[in-house]
Amino acid sequence: MRPLRPWALLLGALLGAAAAAARRYPHVAVLDGAAAYRLLWGRRGSALAFRLEVRTRGYVGFGLSAGGGMASADIVVGGVEGGRPYLQDYHTDENRVLKKDPQQDYHLEYAMENSTHTILAFSRELHTCDPNDKSITESTVRVIWAYHHKDLGEAGQNYHGSTRGTKSLRLLNPEKAEVSPASLSYFDLTNKDVPVPDKDTTYWCQMFKIPVQHEKHHVTKVEPLIQKDHENLVHHILLYQCSSNLNDSVLDYGHECYHPNMPDSFFTCETVIFAWAIGGEGFTYPPHVGLSIGTAADPQFVLMEVHYDNPTYTEGLIDNSGLRLFYTPVLRKYDAGVIEAGLWVSLFHNIPPGMPEFVSEGHCTLECLEEALGAERPSGIHVFAVLLHAHLAGRAIRMRHFRNGEEQKLLAYDDEFDFNFQEFQYLEEERTIMPGDNLITECHYSTTDRIRMTWGGLSTRNEMCLSYLLYYPRINLTRCASIPDIMEQLQFIGVKEIYRPVRTWPFIIKSPKQYKNLSFMDAMNKFKWSKSEGLSYNELVLKLPMNVRCSKTDNAEWSFQGMTAFPPEVERPYKTEPVICSSSSCLPCSLSLTLLFVVYVASSTIGNFGPVVQ
Repeated sequence: MRPLRPWALLLGALLGAAAAAARRYPHVAVLDGAAAYRLLWGRRGSALAFRLEVRTRGYVGFGLSAGGGMASADIVVGGVEGGRPYLQDYHTDENRVLKKDPQQDYHLEYAMENSTHTILAFSRELHTCDPNDKSITESTVRVIWAYHHKDLGEAGQNYHGSTRGTKSLRLLNPEKAEVSPASLSYFDLTNKDVPVPDKDTTYWCQMFKIPVQHEKHHVTKVEPLIQKDHENLVHHILLYQCSSNLNDSVLDYGHECYHPNMPDSFFTCETVIFAWAIGGEGFTYPPHVGLSIGTAADPQFVLMEVHYDNPTYTEGLIDNSGLRLFYTPVLRKYDAGVIEAGLWVSLFHNIPPGMPEFVSEGHCTLECLEEALGAERPSGIHVFAVLLHAHLAGRAIRMRHFRNGEEQKLLAYDDEFDFNFQEFQYLEEERTIMPGDNLITECHYSTTDRIRMTWGGLSTRNEMCLSYLLYYPRINLTRCASIPDIMEQLQFIGVKEIYRPVRTWPFIIKSPKQYKNLSFMDAMNKFKWSKSEGLSYNELVLKLPMNVRCSKTDNAEWSFQGMTAFPPEVERPYKTEPVICSSSSCLPCSLSLTLLFVVYVASSTIGNFGPVVQ
């Protein structure tokens, strides 16, 4: 056997290094419908490493954008031209004009090109403190992408045409252990030919029976099964545990939820056991936690609630979407539970029109947590994931956590909330919730495009402010929420008296004259709202006494259900943690130079070098 040439030895070693580096990207997303643009990424200390695999031999563009468009975006452009790699840090102004950054903060690690694809690997610090760069946080990020069949230098700033797009992601989601679903049993809960009405919002409910019974199992993964082309129609899916006293007769039909003719059996389904929302992918439970099924205490009958969003009033839609649950007889250490926290969905939650910023708060009060956890889990429960939920006016959501009056680090947050991308956030570190803690779901809204009040309600044009906490071990607490007092809200606009006893909903106003015989909704819309009035109203609402919701499974209630409490004194606005900037110097310079050498050798020696991207 002839000895290997020195360059071949070096190439083999370096290719091994490149393969090892590729394995350091725990997250993957296909950014386009044709699977021509694949993004891989992973955290490396105070930096984020990216790898782009794109079906082109021209330039590749990648960026971070506040609104999902080209205006005021943080962009990097790279490729391989004439066998030489290039990568440039750019930004755009409000007019979408591309400009080279004076401070280059994206650092090329390697670049490859074969007969079909360009592969770029680069890194950037999370916080560069370059005003042209966007800080990378745990919030939703609008990733923008583009590519062209020519390189950037061949004809200046080539317009990418239709090969561009945007996708919302969470770039700082922690890594999670994945159990291959192929080795697990599963069952599907799917609607069967549901006729979606030609109206704005429909909630459809269908009862199912869990097929696994008489022996305990754990659900370890849940995946959405969204019918093709219905990705924007199906807004969210909730799975509720129902009374165990039901029988199989409830399985015969589905029905519109929250309807006067809704079957009585649906009213027994109050406990949320899983939640999925638009844009989210499958959810995998941590290795030590699972959703328990198969025992007498576990759900036997479940109600699946599907929210259909049909703003164009399209006729003739038939849907068969639902959920797939993977389960195993190999039990985990803990049973998972879900707590719905935030603002009780009600007309008593309302937002004036024309407001660039309005803040609502839903309280999981210390009284509720003291009673529920004190009775069942004095040592506390452990939260491992959170789903933050609002509708179209939502701009940011924070889950604030207080203990003995002292604010802790945010439990979860999304300062760039995207209505079309809602999924459970895995916590980097599990958070313990103790008896007597306070949790506040803080929602920020913008109603500058609205001329009438926005009301709390089920439609996507209504609003919600909710947090779904996934935790262990499971206790008998399913809802921990609040709603502010309505009478003081009405007094703000000058209402003096309502007709009593209340016989209609919404109730009717008696005085003063300008509101006489109007519902409180009509009166609130009649009031002349200005920005200053809206700000004063916001200050009032945040201080109002609130009705506490503190619920158990099977419609039972803790004693604090329905009682009145006052919100705690908290600092507003929330004081964000200071950003620590990192050096913009090249992070893995020695590795980058070495891997760049691989590109030169490989591109000149092997005609079809590089991984084949599917």
